[in-house]
Amino acid sequence: MTDPQRDARHAARMARKKAVIDAAIAAATDERGLLIVITGNGKGKSTSAFGTMARALGHGMKGGVCQFINGRTDTGDEACFGKQPGVEWHVLGDGFTWDTQNREQDIATAEHGWKVARRMLADPAYQLVVLDELTYLLSYGYLDSDIVLDALAQRPPMQHVIVTGRAAPEALIELADTVSIIADEKHAYRAGIKAQPGIDL
Repeated sequence: MTDPQRDARHAARMARKKAVIDAAIAAATDERGLLIVITGNGKGKSTSAFGTMARALGHGMKGGVCQFINGRTDTGDEACFGKQPGVEWHVLGDGFTWDTQNREQDIATAEHGWKVARRMLADPAYQLVVLDELTYLLSYGYLDSDIVLDALAQRPPMQHVIVTGRAAPEALIELADTVSIIADEKHAYRAGIKAQPGIDL
């Protein structure tokens, strides 16, 4: 059974909330490309970025993806997006740093990958650029942070960029328009469950 008084209170509360939200939406009049940083120790950073890429493709936008650490070319992400005519996809890593165990090689690989990313960041035809796991290249000092941050700041006005990876540097967070920190509460890997196709790969 319904409670008329409770229903009335709910309606009044939702009306107040709607007025606040409508006012905030009306006040947001700027239109420009966003720099989004998705960081933290939890699972789902790259997944979130690629979900946004799917949304952008739905609007007919052109996208570019640079994967800086991942060296695999057999992931579901690439199998899906690599076939899309609106996406330029690059796997630019040699695997995680504990795989290579070679700082000089890692720096050379990072610099090569950055050339690809820098080209995209200078081209307004790319409306969304995903720089997957770029944070590691900054936190390990493989790339000059000032050069990277300057390229992000000087990109075309309507270009959106998503940067993913753990331990995003404070300067990158300050520059970003939107920052999401994904927490690690629980992970199947720690229970002995291997990476699952379609979920982790």
